[in-house]
Amino acid sequence: MWKYLLIGSLALIISCSDQQSDLTVLMVWAHAGQAVERKVLEQQVKRFNSLQTEIQVQLTFIPEQSYNAQVQAAAVAGELPDMLEFDGPFLYNYVWQGHLEPLDKLLSAKLQEELLPSIQKQGHYLGKFYAVGTFDSGLGLYARRSALKDTGVQIPSGPDNAWTDDEFATVLAALASRDPDGRVLDLKLNYSGEWFTYAFSPLLQSAGGDLIDRNDYQSAEGILNSPQSVRAMKALQNWFTRGYIDSNVDDAAFVSGRVALSWAGHWEYSRYAEALGSDLALLPLPDLGKGSRTGQGSWVWGITKHSKNPQAVVRLLEFLLQPNEVLVMAAANGAVPATRTAIARSPLYGDKGPLQLFARQLQGGFSVPRPQTPAYPVITSAFQQAFIDIRNGGDIQNAMDKAATEIDQDIRDNKGYPQVD
Repeated sequence: MWKYLLIGSLALIISCSDQQSDLTVLMVWAHAGQAVERKVLEQQVKRFNSLQTEIQVQLTFIPEQSYNAQVQAAAVAGELPDMLEFDGPFLYNYVWQGHLEPLDKLLSAKLQEELLPSIQKQGHYLGKFYAVGTFDSGLGLYARRSALKDTGVQIPSGPDNAWTDDEFATVLAALASRDPDGRVLDLKLNYSGEWFTYAFSPLLQSAGGDLIDRNDYQSAEGILNSPQSVRAMKALQNWFTRGYIDSNVDDAAFVSGRVALSWAGHWEYSRYAEALGSDLALLPLPDLGKGSRTGQGSWVWGITKHSKNPQAVVRLLEFLLQPNEVLVMAAANGAVPATRTAIARSPLYGDKGPLQLFARQLQGGFSVPRPQTPAYPVITSAFQQAFIDIRNGGDIQNAMDKAATEIDQDIRDNKGYPQVD
C-alpha cells in the first residue's frame, strides 16, 4: 500500500509542477492616483485572476509624483514590468527610448475599431499603435445656468456654436457687472504642472496656432510664437487684467457660488452636480476663430519591450476593455469611457447624459492630442512657464518667443529625435 501512496504522491507532485510551469505571472505597474481608481483596478485584477488559471497578475502601485523617475530608473536597470501604465503624453518619449511594444498586431482589429477616435489618435506614434486607455478625459466650461440667464446671453448648445472670443468677453463683463468683486471665472489656478498645457493649449489651436509645427515636429518657431498663438494668450491675459479670475486657492470658487463659470475637467462633475443640482450647465470652450477646441488624453497602458509574454498581457488588456469593465472604472473616476459601446451604455455620457458634450467633443474631432513627439516633456515645461509669465502680466510675445527657443534648442540637442529601431 505504501508503494501505491508513494507513486500517487509523486504523480501529484509532478502534476503540480506541470501546472506551475504553465502559469504565466505578469508584473503590472500602475500609478497610485485616486483611491477609487486603485480600488477598482485591484478588483479588476482579482476578477481577471479568478476567471482563468493560466495567467496571474501581480499589481504594483507607484506614487504619481515620482512615477516617471521610477520608470526611467527601472528601464536603466532592465527591470521594467510586463505592462506599464503612464500618462498619455509621455508615450512618444517612451517609444523613442525603446521601452514599448507596438499593439497593432496584438490587439484585435475589432477591439481597435471599438476605441474612441481620441484614444486611437493619442496611442499612435510614427504610424504604429503603442498604448491604449480604458478612459479618456473631458474639458469644458461648467456654468451656473441661472447666472447666465440673468445676463440674457445665449447659452451654447454644443461646440458648433460655442461663444466667440468677443461673445465670451461680453459674457464675462455681464457676469462681472452683477458680481460683488467682479471675479466670475475659475481657471483652476490652484492646480499645477500639466494642467496648464492640457487646459489652455486648446486656446492656441482654436485661434489657429499650436505648441509646435505638427508637420514634422522639428520646430516651435513661427507656431508657438505666431500672431495666432499670441492673440490667444492675449485673450487669456485680458481675463486676468480685467479682474475676472478668481485665484481659487480653496478650490471652492464654483461650489461656493463665488464664480459663475469654471474651466475644468470631467473629474469635477460629481462635486459640482452635488452643489448646484439642476442649475449646473456644461458648455464648450470659446471659439477663437478656428472652432472650439478642447483637451483630451489620460493615463494609458502599454506593453514593455521587456515582457516575455505580450500575448498574456493582451488578454489582460482585452479584459479591461470589455464594456462592463470600462463602465466600472468610468463610474468610479467619472472619466469618459474609452469604447463606443461603453459610451452608448453610460448614463453620464450616453445620448441624454449630462456629460454627453465631453463624448461628443472626443468623437467629433474637437479635441486635440498633445504633440506626438519625444520632445513633449520640454514643450509642456516651456509652455507652462510662458503661461505663468503671461498670467503675471509679462510681455506675451517675449514669453512665447522664449518658449519656442527653448523647445527648438532641445530638439537640436537631440538631433531632431531620430527614430530608434
